[in-house]
Amino acid sequence: MGSPMCRVSEGVRSTHGQDGAIVLDIGQGQMFNLNLVGSRILELLETGATESAIVDEVSQKFEVSRDVAEGDVREFMESLKQHHLLEDAGANGQH
Repeated sequence: MGSPMCRVSEGVRSTHGQDGAIVLDIGQGQMFNLNLVGSRILELLETGATESAIVDEVSQKFEVSRDVAEGDVREFMESLKQHHLLEDAGANGQH
């Protein structure tokens, strides 16, 4: 039920701090800086949270409406996928 779960790609390392997160993609040798919202979304993805649970958390923690949170979470996850930092959990790592 719901959209397929996504997971953080292997080879991605992240460090979360007060100001956000630094994400390193070992495979591509790229580094990304995330703001606090992005950092929290990534943390939740790393724990295997569903998109719906992530939207709830973002909505409550950052005090925005669920609609705004949903749009932001979707957009952020799409961006992660475009940079190959996130993959569908259905993918078993074979290319």
